[in-house]
Amino acid sequence: MWVEWIVKGFILCLILLTGFAYLTLYERRALARMQVRVGPNRAGPQGLLQPIADAVKLIFKEELTPGKVYKVVFFLAPVLTVVPSLVIAAVIPLGTSFNLFGREITLYVADLNVGILYLMSIASIAVYGIVLAGWSSNNKYAMLGGIRSSAQMISYELSLGLCFVIAIIMGDSMNLKDIVEAQKDMWFVVLQPAGALVFLIVVLAEVNRAPFDMPEAEQELTAGYHAEYSGMKFALFFMAEYQKMIVVCMIAATLFFGGYRELWFLKDTIFSVDRFWFLGPIYLFIKVVVLLFFMIWIRATWPRIRYDRLMSFGWKVLLPLCLALAFITAVGILLVQELGNPLLIWGVPILSIISIFVAVAFINRDLRRKSHGRV
Repeated sequence: MWVEWIVKGFILCLILLTGFAYLTLYERRALARMQVRVGPNRAGPQGLLQPIADAVKLIFKEELTPGKVYKVVFFLAPVLTVVPSLVIAAVIPLGTSFNLFGREITLYVADLNVGILYLMSIASIAVYGIVLAGWSSNNKYAMLGGIRSSAQMISYELSLGLCFVIAIIMGDSMNLKDIVEAQKDMWFVVLQPAGALVFLIVVLAEVNRAPFDMPEAEQELTAGYHAEYSGMKFALFFMAEYQKMIVVCMIAATLFFGGYRELWFLKDTIFSVDRFWFLGPIYLFIKVVVLLFFMIWIRATWPRIRYDRLMSFGWKVLLPLCLALAFITAVGILLVQELGNPLLIWGVPILSIISIFVAVAFINRDLRRKSHGRV
């Protein structure tokens, strides 16, 4: 049993590390296409060896450590950041199972009944590495970046937790495999499109991606918490960010987009995961690639928002909206169970979309008031 866990854990780490390397190429080529540029295309055919060239460059790049840093914490901070981005994926199911030499092999490392609690706890640990990196650098800009990251995590972690609650209510379980199987007949994004949209916005803030990349704001903080890092120590921060992008897209696909399941109208066809187990990882891979493109598209399109508005958006808009969406979901499912009319469930997406319009109206009103000086 323990050998199986070690092998599956090693393969999962290998997948994430390879995914991190080629996500950088994917992002650079996608941004280049959106900005009418070419992008990296010199190292290997179509630039496919560019991630390897970047890795070799970072390995041999000289590392500079400022003289007045707190050295032990300074060296440990990148490790504390990158490790949670790897271990958090242990409970995400990549598929069903298959038989190998008479033994059933499941396509996940761990099957926890409280898998969502595991995700929330590990996701909260990563910010410690960022805060400690800013503090140990003995640099005011780096310290401000670490403080911003912790404040941002606290603000958006509440909304993230409520998005998890929405998925728990619809799936009637905290086990990620049960939540995926509950979407066999209908993906949760259809029943709760507003919840899926808010989840994608919140995870952008959680992984410090544009337009929520205030902890790294070059124009203000000269790269923020990792301003004093170079070489492989900087590469670990870079690795953690991109691995977290992959992992949060896997979580989003699992909670709202059917995970490794096929489209619900294909469940009785030859494209069903129940017939061919290897289709599960393929479906999940496609969904992750599409969601990653969404994150890259946002970076290429939206400007960085001001820090006070970032915090205001988290506390005044997203948190009340997530509370409303969780309440609507719970009441809708309760009414279906009590009254026995399945058509009532369609009130959930309708009311959720109305809640989004109310939130947008509130944002427009708030911006109008600020533009006229009535804050």
